[in-house]
Amino acid sequence: MKQTRLGFTGPTTAAIGLGCMGMSDFYGPADRAESLATIHASLEQGITLLDTGDFYGMGHNELLIEEALRGHSRERVLLSVKFGALRDPAGAWTGYDSRPAAVKNFIAYTLKRLGTDYIDIYRPARLDPQVPIEETVGAIADLIKAGYVRHIGLSEVSALTIRRAAAVHPIADLQIEYSLASRGIEQTILPTCRELGIGITAYGVLSRGLISGHWSKDRPTANTFWARSPRFNGENLDQNLALVEQLRQVATKINASVAQVAIAWVMSKGTDIVPLIGARRRDRLSEALGALDLSLSSEQCRALEEALPAQAIAGGRYADAQLLHLDSEHPAQS
Repeated sequence: MKQTRLGFTGPTTAAIGLGCMGMSDFYGPADRAESLATIHASLEQGITLLDTGDFYGMGHNELLIEEALRGHSRERVLLSVKFGALRDPAGAWTGYDSRPAAVKNFIAYTLKRLGTDYIDIYRPARLDPQVPIEETVGAIADLIKAGYVRHIGLSEVSALTIRRAAAVHPIADLQIEYSLASRGIEQTILPTCRELGIGITAYGVLSRGLISGHWSKDRPTANTFWARSPRFNGENLDQNLALVEQLRQVATKINASVAQVAIAWVMSKGTDIVPLIGARRRDRLSEALGALDLSLSSEQCRALEEALPAQAIAGGRYADAQLLHLDSEHPAQS
């Protein structure tokens, strides 16, 4: 598989990474055996970057990855871990904690659950409004000196916060949502990352399944992220699925699936962008990897962007209460 480097100082990784969140949380029940088989298949196909968070299933996702990696060479895998999100026993969100003492506590548990001596990329899941980003990055830098972390990443932060963080320690990558349906990073965040030599690991490249070409209006969504997402409800969903059908027309002319052209579009935006595919099954993984065989022309990219124009998707990418916690959406708060 094609390789790329995350930023000026980050690790070398395959051109596509695997986001493992859905195997443990947010999208309804997942088949454990199929999840493990999907991770194994991704490694066999050349994927090296596995992305997780210590709060995905309250540790379940890290334990799942530890099980999947048994017998595999640790040095051939890049583990990207988010921390800081606080949850109660019912799974509800209770805030964020990125104090230096908390950072060292979180990684102690993560190392144990993943069965490893170090994390390749460690990042706060969100900006903690009570803790200067300089303190959080400084704490991770201490972990690098101690050998527990190799690179520092960020997640869903503004251009201003990126600059402040990079002034303390080199940043390998910014993890942030980026897709045909969510192009907000193009204005200031992506240019700032490129100026500073920071890579992008893009999640939500299929807008959580919305632009996968597989979404059905009668799909059960109770007790999932989709049930609370404005994009998947009411008239918003009707409007959005109509846009997907426009994408399908373009994809058919390219002789590819909707998911494949959506992933290929993200990849076409630069070698410094690594899409994270959230496949929970081997068939979805196989489809997603087919995007690697596509080399979209400028005309094809333009056709996709005309089929799904910027700002055309109805509804925010998170519910309003969650958007309040995104520094990337509210840079004035940083």
